[in-house]
Amino acid sequence: MEWIVKTMQNAPELAIFLTLALGFAIGKVKIKNFSLGPVTGVLLMGVLIGQLDIAVSPTVKSTFFLIFLFAVGYSVGPQFVQSLRKEGLPQIAFAAIVCISCLLVAWGAALIAGFDLGNAAGLLAGANTISAVIGVATDTINQLNIDSVLKQQYINQIPVAYAVTYIFGTAGTAWFLASVGPRLLGKDIVQKTKEYEESLGGSIREEDSSMEYAYDGTTFRVIETTSDYFNRERTVEEVENMLVNKGWPVYIERIRTVKGDIMEEPAIDTKINKGDRLVLDGPLDTLLADEDFIGNEVADMELLNFRAEALRVIVANKDIIGKTLQEIKTCKERHGVVIRKINRGKAEIPLLKNVTLQRGDVVEMEGSKMDVDRFSKYLGYAERPTNITDLLYVGLGIFLGGLLGSLTIHTGNVPLSLSASGGVLIVGILFGWLRSHRPTFGAIPEPAIWLMNNLGLNIFIAVVGITAGPDFIAGLKAAGVSLFIAGIFVSILPMFIGILCGKYIFKFHPAITLGACAGSRTTTAALGALEDALQSKVPALSYTTTYAIGNTLLIIWGVVIVLLMS
Repeated sequence: MEWIVKTMQNAPELAIFLTLALGFAIGKVKIKNFSLGPVTGVLLMGVLIGQLDIAVSPTVKSTFFLIFLFAVGYSVGPQFVQSLRKEGLPQIAFAAIVCISCLLVAWGAALIAGFDLGNAAGLLAGANTISAVIGVATDTINQLNIDSVLKQQYINQIPVAYAVTYIFGTAGTAWFLASVGPRLLGKDIVQKTKEYEESLGGSIREEDSSMEYAYDGTTFRVIETTSDYFNRERTVEEVENMLVNKGWPVYIERIRTVKGDIMEEPAIDTKINKGDRLVLDGPLDTLLADEDFIGNEVADMELLNFRAEALRVIVANKDIIGKTLQEIKTCKERHGVVIRKINRGKAEIPLLKNVTLQRGDVVEMEGSKMDVDRFSKYLGYAERPTNITDLLYVGLGIFLGGLLGSLTIHTGNVPLSLSASGGVLIVGILFGWLRSHRPTFGAIPEPAIWLMNNLGLNIFIAVVGITAGPDFIAGLKAAGVSLFIAGIFVSILPMFIGILCGKYIFKFHPAITLGACAGSRTTTAALGALEDALQSKVPALSYTTTYAIGNTLLIIWGVVIVLLMS
């Protein structure tokens, strides 16, 4: 054991990876529906391993934190800029009010409780579950014109306050929004949400299909034309139009004629006769219903032996931005393609008729390769599977962000700057938006974004925990109970303010108000709880814009809270 400890003291990088492994292990442990999560798990393990007196270079911490912040900015960039349009202004204003209340409530609680600067920053970070505040506040504290010993004391206190307040910040906020929030917004919220879905093109009757279910997956079936509808010759266009009138789009991909010939790519005026076999492409439930109008399903493996493809496409074509799903439902470019899901930022939006497409949305589609290729070009840019990250884009973005953050304005003895972390976040947003406009460069595959987010943040948190370890227990004893109580107050009051603002000032629909509260506080756990409680994905429509604004402002508050407390 002594040899292991000395090895980690001489090679602190090994201690970091041990902290990651143990932190992720305990972060996965669930008690009912609650778990610590990897960030809190890594922090606690870092504190534990930090008792072994392991020194880690601060360069490691700052390097990985900048990688994390660039990934955050890159991810929210398209939604952040999109929200600046006129139609997004109410949600921007809402998110700004909630975020400002998060800052002011944390500041007020810190003053009332007599917390020092470090505890105040940790309270803001933990109660609002915004881990990046730890790094931004640390950078800002390092710029203050105060004694170096006092600086380190403040910096070591941040993770203590974060750990104490984070648990309720996550679980408590999700509980409040999903259980108490609907009651504050009136009665019959579930029914009102279903009615709102109907206004977006869904249905409040269970026996009817909504766009949400109609687009959920696709399949290919061979059906022989034996019904009386084919007593006279029909065209592909006639049959497809007939099927659209019966339900959601179904497409004819291939035809085997009565003579046995196979038509690979039938045109809209291709003739169909009784006894022909059609490969139909569409949702399974719709295809089964179509048998009543066409004929019987048959086994024809040769006819089904063609290439199909599932593809993710970034919406970038300005001509379709703002169009509803209903408008693109039967457009000629979409022929043969079924939309499986649409992701907007971190949320999956409901696939209802009147939901509009935005720049940067990622559409997952399925169909024959020819049809998918055509529709993907119409939407924007096909994001084909790749393991190549544009490191030129990443490196340049972090470098330029660091330069931007280094610009400082002095007000008396207080330096005002974004710091390197704030600058990298802003440039990450810009680069993410540029990528959505010109998807031919700057590619960072989704798995790479996940790695930059999780590895960047958690290595930073591991080093924070290891560094603060020796002073952690003393800080916890000094302010643990008061921090926990203050954390409840700081977590819940901004959500209460948000609910009242959504109801009385902005007059949002209740589901939109709750989704906007979750987004403004960047609590994905709360979004999941809301969707379960309301039995709908409608809250996701307001989560994406407010998440982009909230993620940006709450991180910047790491600078502001330090300046306010200093």
